[in-house]
Amino acid sequence: MKILLLGKNGQVGWELQRSLAPLGEVIALDRNSTLCGDLSKLDALAETVRSIKPDIIVNAAAHTAVDKAESEPELARTLNALAPAVLAAEAKRINAWLIHYSTDYVFDGSGGKPWRETDATGPLSVYGATKLEGEQLIQQSGCKHLIFRTSWVYGARGGNFAKTMLRLAQERDSLNVINDQIGAPTGSDLLADVTAHAIRAAQQHADLSGLYHLVSGGETSWHGYASFIIDLARRAEIQIKVVPEAIKPVPTSAFPTPAKRPHNSRMDTTRLQQTFDLHLPPWQAGVVRMLSEVLQRDISHLP
Repeated sequence: MKILLLGKNGQVGWELQRSLAPLGEVIALDRNSTLCGDLSKLDALAETVRSIKPDIIVNAAAHTAVDKAESEPELARTLNALAPAVLAAEAKRINAWLIHYSTDYVFDGSGGKPWRETDATGPLSVYGATKLEGEQLIQQSGCKHLIFRTSWVYGARGGNFAKTMLRLAQERDSLNVINDQIGAPTGSDLLADVTAHAIRAAQQHADLSGLYHLVSGGETSWHGYASFIIDLARRAEIQIKVVPEAIKPVPTSAFPTPAKRPHNSRMDTTRLQQTFDLHLPPWQAGVVRMLSEVLQRDISHLP
């Protein structure tokens, strides 16, 4: 089996190179590869698919700079909607599967219930709107596809919220962290492993094609996430300057941004778990594993 992976150097793409390797030959590209892996070059992207003739296309590339998308909507639409449409059309032509990642930002963030795949969408930002259009264009193409909506993605490789909080906790006497956005921190390694598992199943059952929500179990706020990280680091005897009482919860309005963020990023993963016979671990488990790598010490034993 031949697998074309786009976005190989992103947080998810990096993990996918590992998880997809046992499935077949992985041709992993980024925007600087000899073969075109640049989602902004639509004709060349189509030509790449035609020359490789993959059985599976995994698109882990996107315009993910949420605030920047507000000032460059055309580029965001090209990367998040038009490029996936090209990949879908080529996948349909050669009867390949297209695996694609989307976001909780397709919803308006209202209410307090976890979002289901069938709930009405209502993006608040250019990023959310272009990701939603990408989903729709893939679905309209008629290609075999797996679209995974996820949120609050992190990885041990590259920058992430956890690393930022650890650095600030070592430098500052107090921190202000948003407490009115709720979601589930989701590891790029979990996304990659579930993707590989789902591909194996989908190859045997084409009727599994569709849209799924994929996030870790449980929920927290950014404030709860930060407090968990800093507490773990302190108990791992990392030098932490900020005391727990000085990690202050603040509303989203305390940090104005060009793009509006959803308050409710809870996602119902029942369909994914039942369809693919999966159990999604609590978000804390993945964060502990990631911090163990970042801190270069085993903290899994900490109470």
